[in-house]
Amino acid sequence: MTKNLLIILLVIFSFSSQATNLINDERVTEQKNCFTWIFTDYDSWRNGMEKKFKRKINSEEKLKQTLARFDSRFGKEKFDLYKTNLSCSTFEYLVDGNVVKGYIIKPKVSTEKLPVLIYNRGGNGNFGGVVFGSMMNNLFPIANEGFVIIGSQYRGTFNSQSTAHDEFGGSDINDVIALMDFIPSIEGADAQRIGMYGASRGGMQTHLAVKKVNNIKAIATISSNSDLQKGLTYRPEMEKVYLHRIPNYEQNKVAELQKRSVLNWVSELSPTMPILLIHGTNDKRVSVKHSMDLADALSTNNIPHKLVIYPEDNHFLDKNKETAEKELVNWFKDYL
Repeated sequence: MTKNLLIILLVIFSFSSQATNLINDERVTEQKNCFTWIFTDYDSWRNGMEKKFKRKINSEEKLKQTLARFDSRFGKEKFDLYKTNLSCSTFEYLVDGNVVKGYIIKPKVSTEKLPVLIYNRGGNGNFGGVVFGSMMNNLFPIANEGFVIIGSQYRGTFNSQSTAHDEFGGSDINDVIALMDFIPSIEGADAQRIGMYGASRGGMQTHLAVKKVNNIKAIATISSNSDLQKGLTYRPEMEKVYLHRIPNYEQNKVAELQKRSVLNWVSELSPTMPILLIHGTNDKRVSVKHSMDLADALSTNNIPHKLVIYPEDNHFLDKNKETAEKELVNWFKDYL
């Protein structure tokens, strides 16, 4: 009797586990709900963050200020809204023999199939990886407007696999392209309406990815670079990242940077794929000149685009976050 009960429980668990998968593809494994562990509710998450803050902050007053900023940025009302409206999972998939981590966010309820956005994150390695806070701050608001969002952490991120290395626009582009294969297996996703966008380094990933696929209808970049070699004159310290990430960088510096710089191959971009460029003039990490120079080149090559510049705003567009989100949402609603 005990054995039969165990078998029944295992079958039920297996069925319920499969039923909650947001991607119905056997190549996608380890699908886990984002709203678990300390992220089950807002108070649990906040308490977890408070413990983390306490390890670094000795002053009670500074701790209160930090928690106040946390509440201002996130907040229980916003958390509950997104948990009610959205489904979110992390997952793993295999690319070039590497286990790569990804994430998917989608509205729980929709009367029609929804357009899909592939999101390309910024940073490199674990730095800039998409954790729950960045999902809630940057991706949940977009998905809540009626989009399925899927993205890659890129190989080597949050992963101890010794052979997996983020090449900053090298073989990691395959991690982005591989996501395309899973879109038809997402319930409620319209595989005929796919857009792509990226922030910072993610803009480079976006341009490199669309060179290899032809079914992306529109793209957008936020605070992104367009010429890595020229970018070193704006921010020389980025060379440390290139030395660490890009294979054979010292031997082939110019060639490797040019390969990753859309400004060198603008003429190869599709004349039917509109491009949105968003940037702040006070961006200290990626100069606004990257987007301005690219917009000039797009005009010269008659490629449809829109350049949106926010005066005095920074790399993260903190002063115009909601306005920039509306710009992005309207762009993809118009073209997808």
